[in-house]
Amino acid sequence: MQTHTVDKKQIDESGRYIGSVDLSDWQGHIEIEADLGTVIFYSLKASGQICAKDGSGIAAGGRIAAGESIKAGGGIQAGGGIKAGSGIKAGGGIKAGWSIEAGGGIEAGESIQAVGGIKAGCGIEAGCGIEAGWSIEAGGGIEAGGGIKAGGSIEAGGGIEAGESIKAGESILCQLGLKCTMTLSFKYGLYVGACTWREPIEADRKAICGRLDADPALVKLGEVVETGMPEQTIEIDGVQYSADQVRDRIAELKPVQDK
Repeated sequence: MQTHTVDKKQIDESGRYIGSVDLSDWQGHIEIEADLGTVIFYSLKASGQICAKDGSGIAAGGRIAAGESIKAGGGIQAGGGIKAGSGIKAGGGIKAGWSIEAGGGIEAGESIQAVGGIKAGCGIEAGCGIEAGWSIEAGGGIEAGGGIKAGGSIEAGGGIEAGESIKAGESILCQLGLKCTMTLSFKYGLYVGACTWREPIEADRKAICGRLDADPALVKLGEVVETGMPEQTIEIDGVQYSADQVRDRIAELKPVQDK
């Protein structure tokens, strides 16, 4: 399969692709050389893989699609959808004006955002948050350093874990356990431990969260364990202060200001 390589000569000063080869429906692989920053295309499609090396990202006003994988050392951003026959991986964030779909896993060093849905044949992992206007669906687990939010349902063939809150406009279903440090909310139902490929253990049936922000009667399968909301801190001159410490200090200063 032929490969077209995008180099510095094919990019203008604003980072736009100005090469003579039409890459909106390329039959083969597309490779973007390293350290070019974000390279902007009208649209980008390859029958093979699309790969932007370290220091280079991909942006398109329309769709980004590949018959195989899509990889970028930087971010991946499309005004339309992003679709790959296998995995999607970015050192930065992944953002789509429509849906994101991968036959394999989806992985981002930063956030994953889609106006539509997010669907992966394997797992979904983000260094920051994951957000979809529609549903989020993964054949494996879903993991985010920040929060996970979906306008529709959230469904995982493995576990679900978030560094902040998890919120679904519809239901949440995971075959293994669920964990988030802040609030857990959903509209219709929570199903935890619905494992179909092995006998669930006790941990698989638990949804651990800071606080449940839904009717307990909507917990259809599994057990919710509330650990309490984490203490919020504020950084001032490189030092972390609790909210209580800040309030106390304001209270101390207020009488002086009133004088």
